[in-house]
Amino acid sequence: MRVDLFDFDLPEGLIAQRPVVPRDSARLLDLTTEGLHDRTVRDLPGLLQAGDLLVFNDTKVIPARLIGTRRSGGKVEVLLIRDLGTNQGGTSHWLCFARPTKKMRRGDPLAFAGLGATLMEKRDDGSVVLKFDKQGAEFLAAIETAGAVPLPPYIRGGTADPQDRADYQTLFAKHDGSVAAPTAGLHFTPELMTRLAAAGVAIAGVTLHVGAGTFQPVRVDDTDQHTMHSEWGEVPQATVEAIAQAKRVVSIGTTALRLLESVARTGPMRAWTGETDIFITPGFEFRAVDLLLTNFHLPKSTLFMLVSAFAGLDRMKQAYAHAVQERYRFYSYGDCCLLRR
Repeated sequence: MRVDLFDFDLPEGLIAQRPVVPRDSARLLDLTTEGLHDRTVRDLPGLLQAGDLLVFNDTKVIPARLIGTRRSGGKVEVLLIRDLGTNQGGTSHWLCFARPTKKMRRGDPLAFAGLGATLMEKRDDGSVVLKFDKQGAEFLAAIETAGAVPLPPYIRGGTADPQDRADYQTLFAKHDGSVAAPTAGLHFTPELMTRLAAAGVAIAGVTLHVGAGTFQPVRVDDTDQHTMHSEWGEVPQATVEAIAQAKRVVSIGTTALRLLESVARTGPMRAWTGETDIFITPGFEFRAVDLLLTNFHLPKSTLFMLVSAFAGLDRMKQAYAHAVQERYRFYSYGDCCLLRR
């Protein structure tokens, strides 16, 4: 499909720069067969049914933006993309974006606050492989000091402050490894979880370590020409069993949906660990997810293509036009919508 089919006008002022407080006071656009309904996240227990299962992504965002120095003394900025080892956030070899890299060579040392690295490889796509001098718990402790929250560039130019350490982490964050938040999960509070449980709604978790590819624009004219980034994920057996008992599966965010549908397209739902580069566009046959709670996405993004596949392109364009008119807040710190197939 032509990428420009997924374009729409988005005023820059609608891209949220901070989350609302409390989190569950965010607005929720409910898409039903009867039309569009303006609600808030706090209304969610009344929009679901007893026996529904919410599936969250329990990945944890790491402080993946590092500022340091090169051997020459010049400044270097690094964004961790993906752990190339165990995918648990703490091994020594990482795929990264770095700048500047033009004059850097294999074997060049880099220095950060309490952390050293060596350039092992420069790749044609502009990424690099760095080997850090710490791993495991020591590496994770070091980047807590040396690193910053990897905000996307459309939030305050990507410049994070101490408040973002809490704001850009979900209630369910458990497994270190993401460089971007599974943002639909940011809307949940302990109070909302208590009300959902009282309504008979169950929860389960999957892990998908969100990569920096989520920030990258689609630079081709046709969706068939786009190469999707790969991310590591895990579906535990307990979640498989919960899905089997569920009345409906409600994916909290596109990351959880991508993982569930990656497994489902190969056969019955099962425990699974591995890499997925699934790219979902209109015409995709959904097999695992019945409802999707997701934030509002940017024009011509792979995520807007995904929601258009889930709920229909014309329907999503209508919903987004309504959201713009009603001044809903977009993207990571913004509002959300509830979609049904």
